Amino acid sequence: MATLQLKQIKKSFGETDVIKGVDLDVNDKEFVVFVGPSGCGKSTLMRMIAGLESATSGDILIDGQRMNEVGPADRGLAMVFQSYALYPHMTVEDNMGFSMRLAGVSKEKRREKVLEAAKILQLEPLLDRKPKALSGGQRQRVAIGRAIVRNPSIFLFDEPLSNLDAALRVQMRIELARLHEELDATMIYVTHDQIEAMTMADKIVVLQGGEIEQVGSPMELYHHPRNRFVAGFIGSPKMNFLPVEVVEADIRGVSVKLPGGGVTKVPADGEGLRPGTALELGIRPEHLVLDDDQGPLTGEIQVLERLGGQTSLYVQMGETMMTIMADGDVAHRVHDKVRFGFPPGRAHLFNADGLTLPSLEQHPLAGLRRQDNRVSSEISDQ
Repeated sequence: MATLQLKQIKKSFGETDVIKGVDLDVNDKEFVVFVGPSGCGKSTLMRMIAGLESATSGDILIDGQRMNEVGPADRGLAMVFQSYALYPHMTVEDNMGFSMRLAGVSKEKRREKVLEAAKILQLEPLLDRKPKALSGGQRQRVAIGRAIVRNPSIFLFDEPLSNLDAALRVQMRIELARLHEELDATMIYVTHDQIEAMTMADKIVVLQGGEIEQVGSPMELYHHPRNRFVAGFIGSPKMNFLPVEVVEADIRGVSVKLPGGGVTKVPADGEGLRPGTALELGIRPEHLVLDDDQGPLTGEIQVLERLGGQTSLYVQMGETMMTIMADGDVAHRVHDKVRFGFPPGRAHLFNADGLTLPSLEQHPLAGLRRQDNRVSSEISDQ
């Protein structure tokens, strides 16, 4: 068993509050990813869990035991850093077994543990090589192997793939997901890359300004973001945002006026909203639909990115740049005028505080009033 609890963890450097009261539960065998922009506090939070930074206040519990005054070496954790930090004069085998050597583990036992880790990481043919003879991906696997041989209760990964090229990052994401399943271990992973978070995590912790914005599964955050920040951060390409105005609203939905005059009814709880209230509408690029006949939104294509199976269209609509993910064979060209729309059930509405209006799917009466997601049925030009 390996669980982690953070209870009102705060960290200040002088008068600067970096972590502002974090509460979090990490369950046994979970793969949890801390994600957020640079400076949000995710690495500082990781270092406090590892014992490399002390908490200003709050409690850190591992398997129910308070760890605030316990040193890093005695917490039963293993950390993999962004830099590989391998000893250049040592072989792969010696690098992986070095911590056991310091701990006085016998040579036979060290070799046994190293061979077990090397088999898991497919490093067996490389054990006699030195780091300079390894690729970046192989060096990172050695760093992970060095953590595995310690048999930690929790693995900590601090942006371990950021030094790798794009192809190696994809390969290592697959290997880390496989490793998590094979070791059946609790893992905490820090990254600024939301694609890494979405593809590997059981649970994502979105951080901003030293606070948790939302915790949930990847698809929960994708479909039901708590606020505008989470909606814009999760998903690639990022969500489009449009200023809209309430036409009418009640608990059955919110009719909003779109830029250009069209009106659409979004299946969100609009109780208490008044006509004329300014909101923001969010819609993901993959949910925008090119519709030359009835599309309520219009714009001019500024850039086309053809990716084979998909094409990204960057469409200027007034002062707003919209991103549309379309079929790879779309016939449009740069400077073409296009019309487009979206299924109302895919849209999100955000109030002036940036909070998401609850969708009717999340409402207690959702089963009695599910909305049709067809584009043409809910959108009218006025």
